Amino acid sequence: MRLILLGAPGAGKGTQATFIKEKFNIPQISTGDMLRAAVKAGTPLGVEAKKVMDAGGLVSDDIIIGLVKDRLKQPDCANGYLFDGFPRTIPQADAMKDAGVKIDYVLEIDVPDSAIIERMSGRRVHLSSGRTYHAKFNPPKVEGKDDVTGEDLIQRDDDKEETVKKRLSVYHEQTEVLVNYYGDWAKAGLPGAPKYRKIAGVGPVEQIRDSAFAALEA
Repeated sequence: MRLILLGAPGAGKGTQATFIKEKFNIPQISTGDMLRAAVKAGTPLGVEAKKVMDAGGLVSDDIIIGLVKDRLKQPDCANGYLFDGFPRTIPQADAMKDAGVKIDYVLEIDVPDSAIIERMSGRRVHLSSGRTYHAKFNPPKVEGKDDVTGEDLIQRDDDKEETVKKRLSVYHEQTEVLVNYYGDWAKAGLPGAPKYRKIAGVGPVEQIRDSAFAALEA
């Protein structure tokens, strides 16, 4: 099973990626993790990437694709792999195609912006324990206080409504185009084209998981 997970920030890709990894016994490939590992190991691409990052630049698609190709040669990718958060742009998707990175499925988890804003902006965290709550879906017993210690809960900057809206607008601008890119490629039925599947990402987690599994077997 070789697949790409698509969906807006907060659509629940991370949660579903965990279920999919376990079911198919495949690794989740995150470009951030790969970059950090390559830099730490001092590989030629890692050294190159570190120079760019130290200078405050963005690591080029060529370096990222090189890291991806190296990563896919590792034994844990023998059964397949799951890309979450990559590719993010059309040039990256083209570079993957040109590099011959095989993809069986592209799975889009579709959640309306309004649901994502409600889901993320309602999160509250007890910093020292990592316990999380939600103002609507999982409220603490006393508003704004941790159930165990009674200490204050905070809203992380990443979860503030204006931040969530900004991240969503970047997603719609840069990454949502991949929905059409992969959808059109799948429809064209060209050799090597992945199957494109879209599921609703709202409702109980288990229901979304079952939809994802059904989509990946169709």
